[in-house]
Amino acid sequence: MSERVYSTVDDLVAGVPDGAKIAVVKDECGVAMEATRALIRKGIRRLHIVTVPTSGLQTDLFVGAGSVATVETSAITLGEFGAPPNFVRAVKAGSITLKDATCPAVYAGLQAAEKGIPFMPMRGLIGSDIEGHRDEFKIIENPFADDDPVIALPAIQPDIALVHAPLADRHGNVWIGRERALLTMAHAAKETLATVEEIIDGSLLEDEKLAPGCIPSLYVSGIAEAKNGSWPMGLPGRYAVDAEHMALYCDMAKTKEGFRDYLDRFVMNSRQAAE
Repeated sequence: MSERVYSTVDDLVAGVPDGAKIAVVKDECGVAMEATRALIRKGIRRLHIVTVPTSGLQTDLFVGAGSVATVETSAITLGEFGAPPNFVRAVKAGSITLKDATCPAVYAGLQAAEKGIPFMPMRGLIGSDIEGHRDEFKIIENPFADDDPVIALPAIQPDIALVHAPLADRHGNVWIGRERALLTMAHAAKETLATVEEIIDGSLLEDEKLAPGCIPSLYVSGIAEAKNGSWPMGLPGRYAVDAEHMALYCDMAKTKEGFRDYLDRFVMNSRQAAE
């Protein structure tokens, strides 16, 4: 078996340290929910979550489980299911640090890291509340024009990009299809951990149709098979979000006690719950 292929998701995430900066993708674009449950089971703490560019249930689970110190995001939402209860409680209590951003700002920071440069200039944030609350955002002069300020956004280099995808091969190439945000995350991060629905023999890069939609193994440190690994979120082309379960989550997570019951039932015994 390839050294990149782990036998279980728990083994895949076993080396993730407390305090890691982890990039996670928006809902229904390859959310690594089984890896999230595995990290919570191992008692991960003090994570810096970077959402690309938004997040929902995944981040709310991390926050509720006490796994998070900082959330860097343009939005945390459960969409049609409502506000994320754990995230809202944590922000109101001041128990996590919130770094507000916009979708373009998150992508710009990742693209800077992807290119190996210290910052990315952009427009649109100057004079905004976000710019006023992010001391690390710096207004500079365009060196190629007069009286033309731009804002410099520092590179965002996650320690780990955490993704779920339909397919990988035993060499570590991961097929993500059209979800290009996952590729940006992988390029920017120090390493990528991927759970997948299926691991195949051969090389995905030898297939002309599949190769353009792959994260090459160069960027992937480890993979593990996880059937329905995005559940209860959906995975494009495979399965839809489990709306009934999401409604149950929102009801249970209304209170801290209810959320603890949810963790016991669906996280600590997640494979049984998903099945």
